Amino acid sequence: MALLEVQQLAHAYGKHTVVDGLSLHLAPGTIGCLLGPSGCGKTTVLRCIAGFERPDAGVIRVGGELVNGPGQHVPTERRRIGMVFQNYALFPHLSVAANIAFGLQAMPSAARKKRVGELLDLVGLPSSASKYPHELSGGQQQRVALARALAPRPRLLLLDEPFSSLDVDLRERLAAEVGAILRAEGTTAILVTHDQHEAFAMADEVGVMQHGRIQQWDTPYNLYHRPDNRFVADFVGQGAFVPGEVLAAGAIRIELGVLRHAQAGTATPWKSGDRVTVLLRPDDIVHDDASAVTAEVVAKAFRGAEFLYTLRLDSGEEVLSLVPSHHNHAPGEHIGIRLDVDHVVAFPR
Repeated sequence: MALLEVQQLAHAYGKHTVVDGLSLHLAPGTIGCLLGPSGCGKTTVLRCIAGFERPDAGVIRVGGELVNGPGQHVPTERRRIGMVFQNYALFPHLSVAANIAFGLQAMPSAARKKRVGELLDLVGLPSSASKYPHELSGGQQQRVALARALAPRPRLLLLDEPFSSLDVDLRERLAAEVGAILRAEGTTAILVTHDQHEAFAMADEVGVMQHGRIQQWDTPYNLYHRPDNRFVADFVGQGAFVPGEVLAAGAIRIELGVLRHAQAGTATPWKSGDRVTVLLRPDDIVHDDASAVTAEVVAKAFRGAEFLYTLRLDSGEEVLSLVPSHHNHAPGEHIGIRLDVDHVVAFPR
């Protein structure tokens, strides 16, 4: 049985529809993520699940209990749902231990102290119990906010852009750490973010949203390598789209050669002669000095171990390529390239 079920959720602010017939299921112990650009409706979905908003239509069940539906709206405080916000919302006048214990007032003192100690160990702050929020770094404050949300053992944890105020370099690392903490607790959770690196570091399943709808709910691997549509392909990861022509089932000719085992990005199979657009990821284009096919370096971005090159083909089309950084070529140079494509994804042109 799914721990969270959302069916045909819809919500509007005035005449502006924000969530439009959205459905999702989340199994117990799973970390899900709603990923999408600003304004796509992901935070509104979270607010509806939490009970802060009453949806215009749809059904929400948590642990099999109907919390939203026709004639039913369970108040937020009775849903047993934890929340972690962008700004942590820690109480500045309370110590770390008192912040974590805030939702445990009904628990006997000894049990409360034991639970706080367990969570301090879990989030890696065992020596910070007596400190105050202003004495902690942003990442440490985020861990305290997480511990406080986990303290009452909620059925479901909701995280709304929890890493957005942190340094870029810290976000992905902390997302992975938070994911590990949630799995250690066996907590079912949903993260909302616009940052795919956070989503992929933390979540088991990700729903890419656009205009209030989930375009694809899948594993991070499938979103990157097997996107369902052009929006998902464009939003997730980096890549370039080049024109192609279908030769036969599973074969497409592009400027750089013939691709085999092509996967249609739509439910309709390709037929010979169809004109398509093919997605090429940076790891699909390999720098090869021995190749007769060359491309001009238009731009490059240093990534430490690699350069991300923007390359112009003879036709003027541009592609991306990840190249080991000891191959240091200047814009204007021509370099040999070859295709190394494992997942061919194409869409109607």
